[in-house]
Amino acid sequence: MQENKVVKVKVCGEFACFTQPQLKVERMTYPCMTPSAARGILDSILWKPEFKWWIHRIYVLKPIQFFSIKRNELKNVIKQKEPFDIDELDDRKKPKYRTQRNSIILKDVAYIIEAGIFMNENDITKDNHPTKYMCMFNRRIQKGQSWKTPFLGTREFYCNFQPVKYDTDKPEPIDFPIGSMFLDNYYDKSGKITPLYFKEDVSIKNGVLECKNEYEELMTSFHIPSKFIDIKLKEKLNELPDKEEVEECSGN
Repeated sequence: MQENKVVKVKVCGEFACFTQPQLKVERMTYPCMTPSAARGILDSILWKPEFKWWIHRIYVLKPIQFFSIKRNELKNVIKQKEPFDIDELDDRKKPKYRTQRNSIILKDVAYIIEAGIFMNENDITKDNHPTKYMCMFNRRIQKGQSWKTPFLGTREFYCNFQPVKYDTDKPEPIDFPIGSMFLDNYYDKSGKITPLYFKEDVSIKNGVLECKNEYEELMTSFHIPSKFIDIKLKEKLNELPDKEEVEECSGN
């Protein structure tokens, strides 16, 4: 196991919704970012099949503020092989697919994500080392680069990311009980997905959500099995500039 390279990034946005799975019809957010959402943001900035993100902690930088909105959503999961009119009306002249639902979301959020770069010891070589990926990630943070747009829970809530300013970016001194909380999805060799939760009720303590010990189990997950990734996506995932691959990093 190799996991001694740790990165931090500040993420923020106007709104966020980290939906509680048991309340997904009328969405109700968790009071802070989930480890799954944190991993998704890091994957959006830098994803490589050679390593996994090990989420350690999530720092809450602003007071928790809930906000109620009504959004246009779809009534059901649409499984259509042929094109269809999303605005189609039913026999009663009411929307067939669309509906309005209330959502409890978060507003004016900011977090620091702290995560380790996990690699199996057998995969580490001189040219394939956690230090290289740590440097690549930090350069991309400095330049504001990502290979896909990161978001805060749902895609309509855009996520800004930037380097951490250690002199001013401090966690809020708050304690907030959460209870049961979703951790992340676990993929086995066959591609079967199992949702994992924290083993015990969790809470934000002094502005920090601790995840490291619980998230260790995800390091044996196969993440996204290759059979679910088409050829074009594989090419895109590995399109990071060649200059980044060969650029020397201090500490290599």
